[in-house]
Amino acid sequence: MKLHELRDNPGASPKRTRVGRGPGSGKGKMGGRGIKGQKSRSGVSINGYEGGQMPLYQRLPKRGFNKPNRKEYAVINLGLIQKFIDAGKLDAASITEDSLVAAGVVRRKLDGVRVLAKGEITAKATISVTGASKAAVEAVEKAGGALTVAAAAAE
Repeated sequence: MKLHELRDNPGASPKRTRVGRGPGSGKGKMGGRGIKGQKSRSGVSINGYEGGQMPLYQRLPKRGFNKPNRKEYAVINLGLIQKFIDAGKLDAASITEDSLVAAGVVRRKLDGVRVLAKGEITAKATISVTGASKAAVEAVEKAGGALTVAAAAAE
């Protein structure tokens, strides 16, 4: 088989209906849109409109509050840091947010990196990040390392 011999299975992609192309097509003249009215015209989007009845999204109760300027942290567990140190992708002597991104532990920093205590850490690591749980700080210090939490940079 060659590249130019590749074809879809028969019937896999139906032919596009060409609307408004004469009476023989069955979709001629008004193109299946009926006569007059809002929906027969172009540029109409009335999704979610319920004919004047109170729409569902307005009938349902609203709860809670979404903080518009909340911080979004990239979360990482100690077990993952240890795994990357063992693999030789991270230098335990100085682990920063930039080195975590460079090693591929986290994809991007967002508003900072926060370390959580899931998993074991055995390496004597010096970690400097934006945030960390108390348990994570204790676990790193127990292993003989240091976890410093930098004050979030002013925007």
